[in-house]
Amino acid sequence: MQSPSTNSASGTAKSYRHILSLSGGKDSTALAIYMKDRVPEMEYMFCDTGEELEETYRYLDMLEAFLGKKIKRLNPDRPFQHYLKLYGQVLPDPQTRWCTRMLKIKPFEREVGDDPVYMYVGIRADEPHRKGYIITSKSSIVPKYPFIEDNLRLADVSRILKESGLGLPDYYSWRSRSGCYFCFYQQRIEWVGLLEKHTDLYWKAAAFEKLDPITGKQFTWVQGESLKELAKPERVEAIKKEHKNRSSDNGQKLKDALLKDVLSMNDSDGDGCTICHL
Repeated sequence: MQSPSTNSASGTAKSYRHILSLSGGKDSTALAIYMKDRVPEMEYMFCDTGEELEETYRYLDMLEAFLGKKIKRLNPDRPFQHYLKLYGQVLPDPQTRWCTRMLKIKPFEREVGDDPVYMYVGIRADEPHRKGYIITSKSSIVPKYPFIEDNLRLADVSRILKESGLGLPDYYSWRSRSGCYFCFYQQRIEWVGLLEKHTDLYWKAAAFEKLDPITGKQFTWVQGESLKELAKPERVEAIKKEHKNRSSDNGQKLKDALLKDVLSMNDSDGDGCTICHL
């Protein structure tokens, strides 16, 4: 049902737009499938930072075909490198999250302008703690949580994806979340996955790391360790061994254990930005 909103400039009522912002991850994809026939006027959008994995684009193409409707790609007004320079070569981290703000939130807010919007968010009924960091301070954007309202949980998301034929994105075989290839929320084992699956992107991410010659401070994606150090063969093997040992308690193989992290999202490295990782 659409609710009217008064346009103060003209005095006329405007209908709410229904928008679902996709991350390329399992939850927002399952929500798009779930809402397909429930809200036919739904608009689907993806904030494309230009720093995404090719698997993400393939998955979005598959979803677009399933929905039978275009997913609008929103781009930032400047590339990541521009903002990195603007922020003094200080890489984004869980505290600042300037990448989310500049590359995701601002393009979305620019697209919707002052339109009243119902923003559909794929937070499940079994993860209400994720309500905290969504996207915007605009009062004209009203978040809606269909999975919470309908008490849909992880098993339901898995079922929706399986029944649609889309399944999980390919990157979930080695990565536990969607988002940019250099996402600072990645576990070390996921950086190893990037090194092995997308070597060029790994070293592109490494090139963003800097050492301040005056203070000696390192700006790295992984706290206390540069990607150059992490890529050393002996370090890679140590990370793999540590992850395997951590996963062996319940008999999981390496890939199965990572998939369990994917589905539960119980990362030791923190909970990601909702607009990036659902």
